[in-house]
Amino acid sequence: MTSTASPATAGRRTPAPQPAPHTAPASSRPGGGSSRLHRNEKKWALLFVAAPVLGYLLFVLYPTLFALYASLTRWNGLGPMQFIGLDNYVALLGDERFRQALFNTFFYMLGIPIGLAISLALAIAMNRKIVGLTAFRTIYYIPVISSIAAVAILWQWAYNGDFGLVNQFLAFFGIDGPNWLADPTWSKPAIILMMVWKGLGYSMLLYLAAIQSVPRSLYEATALDGAGAWRQFRAITLPMVRPVTFFLVVTQVIGGAMIFTEINIMTPTGGPEYSTASAVFYIWKQAFQYRQMGYATAGAIVLGVLILIITLVQFRLNRRNSFAID
Repeated sequence: MTSTASPATAGRRTPAPQPAPHTAPASSRPGGGSSRLHRNEKKWALLFVAAPVLGYLLFVLYPTLFALYASLTRWNGLGPMQFIGLDNYVALLGDERFRQALFNTFFYMLGIPIGLAISLALAIAMNRKIVGLTAFRTIYYIPVISSIAAVAILWQWAYNGDFGLVNQFLAFFGIDGPNWLADPTWSKPAIILMMVWKGLGYSMLLYLAAIQSVPRSLYEATALDGAGAWRQFRAITLPMVRPVTFFLVVTQVIGGAMIFTEINIMTPTGGPEYSTASAVFYIWKQAFQYRQMGYATAGAIVLGVLILIITLVQFRLNRRNSFAID
């Protein structure tokens, strides 16, 4: 018996059967939970994430929490801790030497604007085509990479009241220089001079990079308007190097608050009338000479809070004075 196609389907072609879509096994699907490649990537990702997290927990969070607790105890660093509450902080408020050390620390920071001004002037000078430019840049940067201990010993000799290089230089002009590090009036300015000298090369290098990145079209446009060198400096150079200035101020304030090696080498007793002792020097003495670890930790917490407040104020002021050039 022969089947006859109906008129409705006589002109149509029967479609060929399509093969069933191939479904990849779960082990080979991209992102599949059981993929070996995915499991390996996940393990390595967790490993890379765990390293900084563990580092933060072990070397930042735990020491910070331990220091906070230690500041509330009477502890010699070896024996058991005795919880005494806020007694260490109350004692700090009445400690005249701690207040003197804090004053000295912030007095040293007067050298920051002095050093930045000299560094900016040197950077402008080094941006010009002069003979021996590379040699000058190298010479100014040598103190930055020199050992701070060696620099402190060098300046301790230079400040000697009898045969120091500084007084010999002043003698050429008929000036009888003081015994710098033994005079409470001149000891802090002497430390500031040494700190400014050591940091000039680093600040100058950053300022030089910032100046060289300023578009020349800005100077050309102001020159066409008749602006002189001083006006170009105030209207273009200073605003354009402001981010570098902000970075240097923040880092140098933090670094200046932690000054210790220079003081410990040049004036190991804290200077005449405790005139050169810094906050970190005082904390170190309390911790390792007098074995008052809890009291010293409280001093470190106070210093850290003061640095944090100053840094936050600097960020707030910088946010107000920030600008953008389209």
